[in-house]
Amino acid sequence: MALPKLTPEQRQAALAKAAETRVARARLLAEVKAGSISLEQLLSRNDEIARRIKVSQALRALPGIGNVKAAQLMQRAEVDETRRLGGLGAQQRLRLIRAVAS
Repeated sequence: MALPKLTPEQRQAALAKAAETRVARARLLAEVKAGSISLEQLLSRNDEIARRIKVSQALRALPGIGNVKAAQLMQRAEVDETRRLGGLGAQQRLRLIRAVAS
């Protein structure tokens, strides 16, 4: 399927919206990294910004968790490596919280 043709104004608006979204996502992950938002609080959020964050990215934002540990936690919680927070089921969220806590 071909992408729709955008006018220069529409393209600029889309680029601006994408930039705003990236900044908001980075700000949210920075709060997680600083410890002002826990993983449980992040998982309970239902806004579009939080829902679009990859689970691996959210785990890596936690203090002391890098690529390897995040992959291990996701495997233990039975979460696919490409999953985003919005696509997690209730049981997967619970298993992730337990995996990080242990």
